[in-house]
Amino acid sequence: MRLKDKVAIVTGGGVGIGKAYAQGLAKEGAKVIVADIQDGEAKKVAAEIKSAGGEATAVYLDVTSMEKANVMAQAALDAYGQIDILVNNAGLYSALKKKNFMELDGDEWDRVMSVNVKGLWHCVKAVYPAMKRRGKGKIINISSGTVLGGSPYFLHYVSSKGAVIGFTRALAREIGDDNICVNAIMPGLTISSPNQEGVMTPEQLADRRKRRAFHRDQYPADLVGTVIFLASDDSDFMTGQSISVDGGMNMH
Repeated sequence: MRLKDKVAIVTGGGVGIGKAYAQGLAKEGAKVIVADIQDGEAKKVAAEIKSAGGEATAVYLDVTSMEKANVMAQAALDAYGQIDILVNNAGLYSALKKKNFMELDGDEWDRVMSVNVKGLWHCVKAVYPAMKRRGKGKIINISSGTVLGGSPYFLHYVSSKGAVIGFTRALAREIGDDNICVNAIMPGLTISSPNQEGVMTPEQLADRRKRRAFHRDQYPADLVGTVIFLASDDSDFMTGQSISVDGGMNMH
């Protein structure tokens, strides 16, 4: 078990890809804080991890609130005494509708930035003191392959995920002396729920498969190994990097 005795926080860990991250980290021996604004879903995931023999605690989290992020970090310390890993996964995407950039309003733009960029900052600020005390840490930010492809009609989302890459690089420089690794993952379009398949037509999904080196759909399980690698000691000399995990759609 590569993460035995480690404590990991997964934001947005109650649903979709975040749920897969939480379960994957637990299988590798991590004690997991499942943090989500959907409190009931977070509790379900924590219960599933425990029933499978792992350790997990559910915590309510709204990443737009610094106060709630601090409560999350304190809950991890109260439960397990340390924080080793933060997976900054909470984000706004599936609730967004495709729109021409001229149709976007300022409130929607600000909401996306508040969750997808400012939310990461809140969570990092909350966990950093505990990681600094430990003399080591792993911060894994979730960006998106849309940054590489420049997906249209999601200008606010793509802009926010581009910001995640800049955030990752600048933060890696700032906290390198604390022996804290900061890296990002850029997933391709991942089918994490049946209703997400409804976002794209069967023709669009077929076209997506065709443009990958691996001609199949992408699922949450395809991302878990990369998260475990970045959370483990195997990636100790790697920081400021952004890794594409998209079946070979974007190569850079």
